[in-house]
Amino acid sequence: MAESRRNRSRSVAGAFLDDLVSGQIAAWQAERGIDDFTVTDLGGGTGTFAITLAQQGHQVTVIDPSLDALASLQRRTTERRLSDRLRGVQGDASELVGLIGADSTDVMVCHRTLEVIDDPTTALAAMAEVVRPGGVLSVVVPLRRAVVLSQALQGHIDAALEALDDPTRFDPDDVAALIGRAGFTVQDISGVGTLASHVPQAVLEEQPRLADQLYELESRICRDHAFRAIAPWAHIFARR
Repeated sequence: MAESRRNRSRSVAGAFLDDLVSGQIAAWQAERGIDDFTVTDLGGGTGTFAITLAQQGHQVTVIDPSLDALASLQRRTTERRLSDRLRGVQGDASELVGLIGADSTDVMVCHRTLEVIDDPTTALAAMAEVVRPGGVLSVVVPLRRAVVLSQALQGHIDAALEALDDPTRFDPDDVAALIGRAGFTVQDISGVGTLASHVPQAVLEEQPRLADQLYELESRICRDHAFRAIAPWAHIFARR
């Protein structure tokens, strides 16, 4: 496991997030006693996470407004011979119910997308409508305090003040409340990249063992309220 982490092209934070989400979905799958399930990845773009799930044998639909991203997804899907399990559909959150129908998916993925949606409340309500009862939601959103702190420490006070009022950034409890009001029950909130985002990649490349130690550190502090509050990203896992 440690060696595979060092060889990953993605960052420690990215590797941690992938493992966190995969583990939570696997635990949910085992609890439900099902062999496979359907996934909808809203804003999934070129299919970074969708391809992983499709390779595991699940039926995955990526919904994204970008034709360029969907074209790249199609190329990657064809190269990996996943056309029977992975498809891309042009659209956005406002069209979600019309595109795939109510109670049509078991797992809804919305990573780094909610912040660019004009009306997150309406979007989450649509997600709740398409997720089957007992299904789950995985959301990743950018957090406010990390940007405010980073900008202020660099002396960019104007930018820090602007970030403080930026509606595209969230606080963990606020986004959890939004998800709850949409009809989901929040089961876990984790900070992502709390410390890993501050460690230069060059340092990790010079001392590969540090990547494994940093990964362990991220996993141990991700649910600590104080550390989570200053993480650049939050992951929320919820059940309908």
